[in-house]
Amino acid sequence: MNNARPVTIIMIEDDEGHARLIEKNIRRAGVANEIVPFANGTDALAYLFGDDGSGSINKGRQLLVLLDLNLPDMTGIDILERVKANEHTRRSPVVVLTTTDDQGEIQRCYDLGANVYITKPVDYDGFANAIKQLGLFFSVMQIPEAE
Repeated sequence: MNNARPVTIIMIEDDEGHARLIEKNIRRAGVANEIVPFANGTDALAYLFGDDGSGSINKGRQLLVLLDLNLPDMTGIDILERVKANEHTRRSPVVVLTTTDDQGEIQRCYDLGANVYITKPVDYDGFANAIKQLGLFFSVMQIPEAE
């Protein structure tokens, strides 16, 4: 029996205008999932890994991380590394949203385990379409549980 749990979208984006636009496009794409926004890496990591820093707070939860690389307190690369290194969050898909189209940085994100890399300012139809596909993708797919 497959008891699918809804995916919670963790949005780590310090630019309020971008955050609103991203959320608007997610909603427009028909994705009704909860979005938990963070404007900096420190708060996002505290949420993802809990008070004890182990990440077990999110054991069994389905998370999708939307990650800006340019944050006020740390780089998105740092967050990506931590998410992918933790046994409880490493299977969570990470979508990198950033203004950088530097090929080296894009490759580094993929090497670290990013699932999708989207450059802002994006073609918002394309972005909405990508989010819609992610929504469909999540409705049919289970993220494997950490053992």
